[in-house]
Amino acid sequence: MYNKTKVLLCSVGISMMLGGCSDMNSTNTNNDSKKTKETQAASGEMMVSVQDYTGEGYALPYGKETDQIAEANRDQIEEATTKFFQEKYKTEVAMHNVAGAKDGATVFVESAGEPHFYTYAVVPVDETAEKVLVDKIWADEYQVQNALQGGLYHMIFNKEFEQLDDYFTSLSTEGQITGKTEKALQNVGGHGFMTPYYFISTASDDAAIKPVYDLYLQNPDESVENLRNAYDESLFDKENFQINIQLFMKEKQAKPSEEIFTQVTNDLEEMNNIPKGTYSFYLNDNLIHAETSEGTKDNSLKRAFPNYIIKD
Repeated sequence: MYNKTKVLLCSVGISMMLGGCSDMNSTNTNNDSKKTKETQAASGEMMVSVQDYTGEGYALPYGKETDQIAEANRDQIEEATTKFFQEKYKTEVAMHNVAGAKDGATVFVESAGEPHFYTYAVVPVDETAEKVLVDKIWADEYQVQNALQGGLYHMIFNKEFEQLDDYFTSLSTEGQITGKTEKALQNVGGHGFMTPYYFISTASDDAAIKPVYDLYLQNPDESVENLRNAYDESLFDKENFQINIQLFMKEKQAKPSEEIFTQVTNDLEEMNNIPKGTYSFYLNDNLIHAETSEGTKDNSLKRAFPNYIIKD
């Protein structure tokens, strides 16, 4: 089981390597035809406009056979997944997508209500017997803890995050940048707390948020006020809390703009009422790699390790 666990974690991790994880150590025929015209082949890879990307085409290594088995047992997987998160993490989730991987299937879920987050679980698959082993469903504990902690941060620092969210919404409204679609977040997200423009990463040993996390698991109906009071600000370490920003050019043929990159970087450095922490920022062109859901490429402009934007 150990080797299978390693392979499955690495498989789902492929789509998560370029963001905070690495920084922190039935569509109809007409729509298909339209999307094909807007899809570019780059170095043999299928690149799709970010505005069109919903997760279609996403694939994990060695997952072709298990993907078919998982889809045939989707209802069984969904029932097991919702039960698993309710019993272990006291959280109601909705399953959005299942992607076959080596020896199993990765199940992408979204929490219902707050704390809001996206994460994933893994259901082992017996290819020989063509069975899904739902009684052995599991999730990487750190990934789920990270997701919950990020959602809790957003809950208890709602006013600060509102400033950040309003800023990115205004940028998008101005018409030059955009973010990922909600469908993409739902179907192949899994990073934890996510918006179209950024996602949150927390460290497993983030002592400041740990009392909040523990209180939530004890009582999921605890008030936001009590959760906020449980937060230990004296233990906050900016290195344990990262906001990973990924913006895309709105024009489909546009290259990442140095002017926009500089403007956003300067704005973030000057803003005083956004959440404290470590910020990384990537400005990408308009395309996403369909199989991995990644937008970061060689031409992306970045402000990241070791030169993060720090908000104390």
